[in-house]
Amino acid sequence: MTAPVSDGDAEPAPAPAVRLVRGDFAVADLDAFLADLDGVAEETGAVVQAFDADLVVSATQLREAARLAARAIARGEAVARDPGVEILLYAAGSRQIDRALELGVAEGERAAVVLVSDFGDVSGADRPPADLDEAVEGVRGLAVGSAGIIDGDDLNGAFDADRVREFYGVTDRELAATTGDLADVVRERVTLLDVEK
Repeated sequence: MTAPVSDGDAEPAPAPAVRLVRGDFAVADLDAFLADLDGVAEETGAVVQAFDADLVVSATQLREAARLAARAIARGEAVARDPGVEILLYAAGSRQIDRALELGVAEGERAAVVLVSDFGDVSGADRPPADLDEAVEGVRGLAVGSAGIIDGDDLNGAFDADRVREFYGVTDRELAATTGDLADVVRERVTLLDVEK
């Protein structure tokens, strides 16, 4: 006879497929740019979320944020109704939506990392299966010049360490106390957000 499965023993939510596009985007009007991203999402079924590239320390930071957001949605524990916003919260290591939005893009011509993800298999997300190839091409079409797909974890140190430290509140003392680097501290913030709920 098999013992009943409690919520704590339940199968983890599947990690959603994630693709990351890095490029320069001319954002003359933020609302219009976000509407363009929403259009890509509607056409492809993908979750599409843009991040200020200066504040993204690694691809792992965003992939882990998507995985944790999917798990929160599947468990009915999400703070935000929109999966993209839930991903943003995890990536920011914050339960405050206003604070997390600061991790997004702003007006002007700047580098951004745009996450496209398939939440079609995530229970509770109410999303169709996504066409990630089409979503990536839609995002690349919004870029100024070429936009590359990030395959591994390395962003070639392309983040702004001072801005990252300020955004995440990372002190000299904290960095000295860890065996890792700034990127490791930020990834820990992403993971710890799930523990702090």
